[in-house]
Amino acid sequence: MRHYEIVFLVHPDQSEQVPAMVEKYHGMVTASGGQVHRSEDWGRRQLAHPINKIHKAHYALLNVECPFDVITAIKSAFKFNDAVLRNLILQRDEAVTEASPMAVAVAEEKQREKEAQQRREAKAAAEAAQRAEEEKASKKQAAPAEEAPAEKAEAAPAEEAPADKAEAAPAEEAPADKAEAAPAEEATADKTPEAADDAGDATDEKAAADADKPAAAKSA
Repeated sequence: MRHYEIVFLVHPDQSEQVPAMVEKYHGMVTASGGQVHRSEDWGRRQLAHPINKIHKAHYALLNVECPFDVITAIKSAFKFNDAVLRNLILQRDEAVTEASPMAVAVAEEKQREKEAQQRREAKAAAEAAQRAEEEKASKKQAAPAEEAPAEKAEAAPAEEAPADKAEAAPAEEAPADKAEAAPAEEATADKTPEAADDAGDATDEKAAADADKPAAAKSA
């Protein structure tokens, strides 16, 4: 049996058929007593030039050891499968088992994508944790601010009460002032009749003295 390397390109809209196609070709090789030395799925890759206005294709690679009639059957399967855009079958001198450069590049690309996804997830988790801490801190700051107005509202009536008492004090003192003023007025009223009588007596005495003076002058 000879060694062959098979590469085929599948329409990107039919990528889900690739695993089944590869499995079918594996069965054709092993059924004839052959071996599959290498099988790689390169996924969707950019084409060097468009094929029927298609810019990407799904690549697959097989390295097999089988009779030539199996290769003929595989070529016929490619020919009558519209999902296969292109195919290439080469004869090799020996079995090839190591990973191809394309497979290495695909593995590295997948690893980079995995690491990038992990970084995005870690960043998203860190941002979520930071937002949670900020919300928690804002709630703690808002709680004292809400309690302060309540405390002021409770303290306001207590502060207003002394003011009310201070305002009431002059009102209470006013009757006392009036009470003190009343005796003074009564004292003035009491003094007024007596003072009038004294003034009258003084006037009568002065008149009598004036009357006595001419009489004394005449006697002289």
